[in-house]
This record gives sequence, C-alpha cells and structure tokens, in this order.
Amino acid sequence: MYDSGLLLERLQTVLTALERIPRRCADISQPSDFSADEAGLVRMDAVCMILIAAGEEFKNIDKQTEGKLFARYPQVQWRGAIGLRDVLAHGYFDVDTEQLYTICKERIPVLIETIRKMIKELR
Repeated sequence: MYDSGLLLERLQTVLTALERIPRRCADISQPSDFSADEAGLVRMDAVCMILIAAGEEFKNIDKQTEGKLFARYPQVQWRGAIGLRDVLAHGYFDVDTEQLYTICKERIPVLIETIRKMIKELR
C-alpha cells in the first residue's frame, strides 16, 4: 500500500515541472531550433533535466504502486517516459533533437493532462 498524500504531492511536483516544458519550447518551431544557438541549447538543457527528473519520479511511483496506478492511464506510454530518463541520463551528449521536439510538442501535453486527471481522481 502507498501513502496517497505523498503520492499526490509527488505527482503535483512532477506536474509543476512538466508544465514548464511548453513554456520553454514556445519559441521552438522545429527540431533544429534546439541546437541552432545558445538560447536553444539552454532550452534543450532545461527540458532534458525536467524529463530526467520526471522519469526518475515515475519509476519510483510505479514501484511504490506496484504498477497499478499507471496501468489505469494507458493513454501515456509510461515505459517510454521512464526509459527516456535513462536514455537522456546516459547518452545526454547524443540527444536526438527530432525525438525531443516530438516529445515536447506531442507527448508532453497528453502527459500533463493525464497527470492532472490522476491528481483529480486521487483527491
């Protein structure tokens, strides 16, 4: 059994961090914008750090809830979100900007909405 209060707190912390990604990527209109100049690299660094931290937190939450919580929300590829942490942490200097762009523009909005729903339902 897991502490639902602590789980809510952890989900809220991850949500707050993930909500920064769309703001950080607002001026990113194509994958190469991440590597075009210093500002793009700063954005890429910030986004990658958030994704690493979120992936680690997802791994911990999944373990504590014995896989039952995330199974209720199949609209998110949880294994991918957790695995992205390892990809970024261990291969950071080889970040695929095309993949990062797709994640930021297509997957993060779904992830944010799903976590909001999770928080609402857990309350």
